[in-house]
Amino acid sequence: MSTNTIESQRMALQEQVKRDGYTCPTHHQFVDEGHSGSTLIRPALEQLRDAIARGEIDRLYVQSPDRLARKYAYQVILVDEFTQAGVEVIFLNHPLGQSPEDELLLQVQGMVAEYERAKILERSRRGKRHAAQSGSLNAFSRAPYGYTFISKHLTGGQVRMDINLTTARHVQQMFQWYVHEDLSLSGICRRLEAMSISSPSGHSKWTVTTVSRILRNPHYKGCASFGKWCHGPKIDKPRAARNASTHPPDYSIYRTDPEEWIVVPVSASIDEALFEAAQEKLEQNRT
Repeated sequence: MSTNTIESQRMALQEQVKRDGYTCPTHHQFVDEGHSGSTLIRPALEQLRDAIARGEIDRLYVQSPDRLARKYAYQVILVDEFTQAGVEVIFLNHPLGQSPEDELLLQVQGMVAEYERAKILERSRRGKRHAAQSGSLNAFSRAPYGYTFISKHLTGGQVRMDINLTTARHVQQMFQWYVHEDLSLSGICRRLEAMSISSPSGHSKWTVTTVSRILRNPHYKGCASFGKWCHGPKIDKPRAARNASTHPPDYSIYRTDPEEWIVVPVSASIDEALFEAAQEKLEQNRT
């Protein structure tokens, strides 16, 4: 490409930037003169990607997609990278959305983004699973009611779940009421509310579901369980719940077989005999 062509393109871009009410400092003008657009390893392109990664750029003006990269696959990679960073990409001579090729670009972009998300999630899941198999609490991202979650960033690399003396006492009371006082799940809810004890979510009202989950959670007898839930195909409901999100996730969450759980030892806050007595009673009340 001749110098005159590069200069004319630079002027056209500057004029468009000015028409849009913006200015572009010299250090944010990236020109790869003398370097082939068939590769991603170009000095000015590297500088541009670094500047975007640092959050220095909100809008990117490019003469046309082939000025960004000659190969279509590289265009997809770069446009996806820039838009993921919150940058609006504006092609001067080829506005997006005006041809079948543009539609394909957007579709491939979406596929690349979906693939990257899936890859990150799977890498995270396998990393957590390995941590659980090694007996590390790093597999967990939160602690159940009655415990305090302490991030690995505060402990030198290892997650801790310390017993919270206040809320652990409430958990102990629930087990005692259920096993020894024969209080129903709804009765436990009413008693907790009468004592002005907030639920795990911080609300004044307790639900039977919340109490049931606490009574069934083996964490309290010293067995934190990893892998109790998994994502699967979405189950379409005939009618959305009131106040439900207008953009629900495209998957459903399923409870896995207990035999597949990975148990990680933790400090017990409930005597094992009391915990098992509660399980027996819960099972009896189901039948």
